[in-house]
Amino acid sequence: MAKINELVTAAGRRLAFAYTPGEGPVVVFLSGYKSDMEGTKAVHLEAWAQARGRAFLRFDYSGHGASGGRFEDGCIGDWAADAEAVISQLSEGPLVLVGSSMGGWIGCLVSQHLHARIVGFVGIAAAPDFTEDGFWAGFDADQKAEIAAGRTVSLPSDYGDPYMITPKLIEDGRQHLVLRTPLRMPWPVRLLQGTEDTAVTRNTALRLLDHIAGTDVRLSFVKGADHRFSDPACLAMIEAAVTEVGG
Repeated sequence: MAKINELVTAAGRRLAFAYTPGEGPVVVFLSGYKSDMEGTKAVHLEAWAQARGRAFLRFDYSGHGASGGRFEDGCIGDWAADAEAVISQLSEGPLVLVGSSMGGWIGCLVSQHLHARIVGFVGIAAAPDFTEDGFWAGFDADQKAEIAAGRTVSLPSDYGDPYMITPKLIEDGRQHLVLRTPLRMPWPVRLLQGTEDTAVTRNTALRLLDHIAGTDVRLSFVKGADHRFSDPACLAMIEAAVTEVGG
């Protein structure tokens, strides 16, 4: 695996990353909410890229993994800014963005800012707008009142510690929604979704498919796959999708 290094962004956030030099386009892995760059998909794709002499970048958002900061202090806008800072400081030329879960939302945002550099996008159980359409929409009246009063709401998670939903996360998320405004992606897009995913619904995948403005956008459902989307068959699908959109 590539060596873990650190950079400090203009905002003063200390971010951990691993960069593998090689031929382009640079494949950038964007991990999910409370996930990190040591996940199965990120590490597998790094090995895949190294074996082919491909440039590859993985990193941790602030408050995640080996990066500095507290998770509860972060929000979508901060994490998207982290992604853009890492990509801009460490890479040049064409990019293929691979976004897992929240990373799919982050990838949508980054792609609009780095539009001229993007040549392909792969979303794996992409979760755009989940703070609004998932967390907020699922809150009861008491939970919404807690957020309105400036207090944090705790939600159970199938993947470890409870999710601590802060007012900042909800309010900032509303400033970065991508399913309510035009989302132009004039490059190849491949969306991968498991039918047994309990975190991201099939409807979310279909909404994103329908919403993206592009001429080469495809969605593949995998029967029986869950949100992790990381068994050997799913990993092979991710490899194929990256190859298809980015050579």
